[in-house]
Amino acid sequence: MTITDGRRRAVIEGVRPQIDGGRFPVKRCVGAEVVVEADVFCDGHDQPMAVVQYRHASDAAWQETPLEYLVNDHWRGRFHVTREGLHYYRLLAWVDHFRTWRHDFARRDDPADIAVALIMGAELVEAAAGRAADAERDQLQLFAARMVDNSPLDERSRNALDEGLARLMDRWPDRSLATAQDPALAVWVDREKACFSAWYELFPRSCAEQGHGSFRGCEAQLEYVAAMGFDVLYLPPIHPIGRTRRKGRNNLLVAAPDDPGSPWAIGAVEGGHKTVHPQLGTLEDFRHFVDQAAALGLEVAIDIAFQCSPDHPYVSEHPEWFRHRPDGSVQYAENPPKKYQDIYPFDFECDAWRPLWDELHDVVRFWIGQGVHIFRVDNPHTKPFPFWEWLIGEIKREHPEVLFLAEAFSRPRIMQRLAKLGFSQSYTYFTWRNTKQELTEYLTELTRGPAAEYFRPNFWPNTPDILPEYLQFGGRPAFMARLVLAGTLSASYGVYGPAFELLQAEPHAPGSEEYRDSEKYEIRRWDLHRPDSLRDFIARLNRIRRDNPALHQNRNLRFHEVANERLIAYSKSTHDPDNVVLVVVNLDPDYVQSGWLTLPLEPFDIDPRHGYQVHDLLTDARYLWQGERNFVRLDPAQTPAAIFRLRRHVRSERDFEYFM
Repeated sequence: MTITDGRRRAVIEGVRPQIDGGRFPVKRCVGAEVVVEADVFCDGHDQPMAVVQYRHASDAAWQETPLEYLVNDHWRGRFHVTREGLHYYRLLAWVDHFRTWRHDFARRDDPADIAVALIMGAELVEAAAGRAADAERDQLQLFAARMVDNSPLDERSRNALDEGLARLMDRWPDRSLATAQDPALAVWVDREKACFSAWYELFPRSCAEQGHGSFRGCEAQLEYVAAMGFDVLYLPPIHPIGRTRRKGRNNLLVAAPDDPGSPWAIGAVEGGHKTVHPQLGTLEDFRHFVDQAAALGLEVAIDIAFQCSPDHPYVSEHPEWFRHRPDGSVQYAENPPKKYQDIYPFDFECDAWRPLWDELHDVVRFWIGQGVHIFRVDNPHTKPFPFWEWLIGEIKREHPEVLFLAEAFSRPRIMQRLAKLGFSQSYTYFTWRNTKQELTEYLTELTRGPAAEYFRPNFWPNTPDILPEYLQFGGRPAFMARLVLAGTLSASYGVYGPAFELLQAEPHAPGSEEYRDSEKYEIRRWDLHRPDSLRDFIARLNRIRRDNPALHQNRNLRFHEVANERLIAYSKSTHDPDNVVLVVVNLDPDYVQSGWLTLPLEPFDIDPRHGYQVHDLLTDARYLWQGERNFVRLDPAQTPAAIFRLRRHVRSERDFEYFM
């Protein structure tokens, strides 16, 4: 044990937030508050003081804010992060001799003892004056003089206990023996879209009324997506597709001559990961598409799938990057019993691993150069953790605005590790959480557990790979309910469309979660203007999300008791008491469900003695509620959910219209 200075008596323990002892940064978005807590104490009866210091990685100087004492040596402080990129924070604690002196002085009653104590206190104030600047130095010297002048003892004592003096002494403490937390902890700060976003997945090859779609042709569909209120348009891989072992419709092993193949079988004679499919257009067409989308408030995200078709130029140019079987053939991807004969995975344990890393890094940089700053990463859990930590770190050092969504439906610890390593958002198990108990337990884990500091969920009711059973059998009410759950439980969510709004629910086979006539293997023709489309309902939900800051975050989620297991109720609120959103969803797509909901009113600053308005933002109905218990009834044949905004200042029933 090495002692640098045994006079440093303040102890700092249990600092949070921190991840794995500071191994990884916690995550926030620009403008967010970081709440820091710790146990701070010292030996004996002396009083400690503490501050939290923070700075952007590019700044040399620390800013700081004081910690507030709570109870039992536990302290809390707060600071805001206002810029993207890496930030650091640390605690600084010291024995505050003046606070200790002041605490003891106020309890002295012997005049002789008080007179001596005043001299000791004046010495502490004089020392602080030596640390102070300008006018405050003069004020401190004046206080010190008044503590030891010839005025009556009572008057000198009042000067010593003056609140103004206490504030000045807090500004100029003696930190020469302060204990500094070492090493400092880190916060990675992303732009707002990492924390709040609405994604829409679209296959551009299906945009055309006939033939193969193109970027130029897809531009006509941008207004349709923007009108629904989405802000991220995600495209599956847009690269040339291999022909060797190409999959046919419905994942057939033998493709017909006109089958387009799976976009995830990347690479052909036309090029690989830095090339666009020739039938989609050119790189210039893609950049134009990105610009047109941006003009409508849509940011284009593309798929990063680090894998190859057998025809990818990498296979012939860099055979050392692939694993070969004893017969000399390249090992295709498989996850028994699933087999992907049209895809070759990279061998990240090959001797040429570093050139492989560098090339994949260059792929991401290439697409950033084309105007892409959001990447949905396919199956990151099948690539090494060190690779992702290095790649994401390198990209974010140059481009802190870039976001990565991890598509990893894997074991919890693997998904969490990827989030720790730098992925901005993560797919989740939401797709398979259907009951009230399942949803409550899972969301409590995501919003209240340790993972809330680094794991940002992105909820998807469906994907091209996943048509959950609930949607297969629940009809329109099931789609509506899952949409509301995804968009209000999580600040970020997405849908695979147009399959979602057009209520596609036919599986490939009984018990399968694959779509029949899956768009992964064929070009689909979608009637976007079908009268039964959910596009208007989706647009309303996204407008509600946009207009209510309470729905822009996750850690403000609170579940509420409702006396019916088929009804789930929860709220989100901001520091502004006028933005309280209460959501009730009927989880039963077939039958009307009702029950008494218990809503504690004190956290929302609502007086239980007075009525308050609840405005259903989905139907525009308004109701007058009284007290903590109120009756709710939801008919899935109409609207299987209610999104209430609570309004407190109710004058009389004449203020409301009622809609049944």
